[in-house]
Amino acid sequence: MSGAVVVPASAAAFEHVEHALTGGGDGGACWCRWLLETRAAFGAASRDDRRAALRSELAGSAVAPALVALVDGASVGWVRVAPRPAQPGVLRTRVVRAGSAEPAADADVWAVTCFVVRREHRGTGVAATLLAAAVRHARDHGARVIEGYPVDRRQRPHASSAELWHGTVGLFTRAGFTEASRPVVARPVMTLAV
Repeated sequence: MSGAVVVPASAAAFEHVEHALTGGGDGGACWCRWLLETRAAFGAASRDDRRAALRSELAGSAVAPALVALVDGASVGWVRVAPRPAQPGVLRTRVVRAGSAEPAADADVWAVTCFVVRREHRGTGVAATLLAAAVRHARDHGARVIEGYPVDRRQRPHASSAELWHGTVGLFTRAGFTEASRPVVARPVMTLAV
């Protein structure tokens, strides 16, 4: 996407995080906590609790666990990318349990797990820009392998944009990822060695 700049998500610039996550989909309800907490803890937390937890996570992270895309100084999208052990809910999913060949506790296996693109910027390449930046971010911070768990639009042609928060197979394929396994018919494990 022309003119997009991708920066680490931070508590210091939390207004960018808020704007990116509240422009469509479930970002403003989830606050990217779904894969970080147990289902019970997630369900017991309010939106404000989740928002505060994300802000606290960003403030306490030595390496940003997410990135934000900016166009003309306004945030337009978000991607979470971090080591899998830092995203414990990822390791509990059927897709990863049945489909990843990587050791669960291996901190040099990173996962791209969540995309949010504001409605007015969808279809403009924001997700591709975010994924390319996520790959660089993971590589620059010691990733050996990067995994993604996208939705296969051929298997789920009517998936809503809110259901595509994992990204799409096409998006990951264009970024150089290859399918490692398909434990769920519409959700492969895609990998990129770095």
